[in-house]
Amino acid sequence: MKPIISISMLSADFAHLDRDLKAAEAAGVDWIHVDIMDGHFVPNITIGPNQMKDLRASVSIPFDVHLMISHPLSYIDAFVEGGADLITVHVECEDDTDACLNKIKSHGIKAGIVISPDTPVTAVEPYLDDIDMVLVMSVYPGFGGQKYLTKSSDRLKALKSMIGKRQIRLEVDGGVNFNTLSDVLAAGADTIVSGSCLYHGDIQNNINQFRAIIADICEEK
Repeated sequence: MKPIISISMLSADFAHLDRDLKAAEAAGVDWIHVDIMDGHFVPNITIGPNQMKDLRASVSIPFDVHLMISHPLSYIDAFVEGGADLITVHVECEDDTDACLNKIKSHGIKAGIVISPDTPVTAVEPYLDDIDMVLVMSVYPGFGGQKYLTKSSDRLKALKSMIGKRQIRLEVDGGVNFNTLSDVLAAGADTIVSGSCLYHGDIQNNINQFRAIIADICEEK
């Protein structure tokens, strides 16, 4: 699959989100990664579906919506209405995973599963024939700017093997920067979430560096 860069909105300047989302789109990112936190599943709180709907008007590229919430089933409809193009739910959430996936897919958008760092990768296996993406958290969910957990590379490799020939994207989120990007690509990730690295400094230059690293790794493969 063609590699995708999904920039994390969590690392943008929330006082100037319209500006920063447009800057990311202009710099050539593929997706906007939207972290939704409820203060319960994780200790932080971000935005709700109404705020996301307002932001949806800023850019035309897909919204990759990551629900870090305890009860996603109650909110899926609202986030679809808010402009989500793909929604991922945590396998560790309190709602029935199959019900969440079915509700997402009933809206005609893509659905995915997320696993946190301490969750066995085998937790994803029952859903592999029903999803479009697996998201591997390579940091503990809830806050941006954390260091990449090195054990994540082995987890990515294991999931890549489990996915096999299925047309399922393998996304990684957490601590991906110029130093760790090669590792996650070599481990099999094809969808890269990055925020702190890309939004720090010149975003166009940062995106260009990411593209160059991706091109090098893809050529090696």
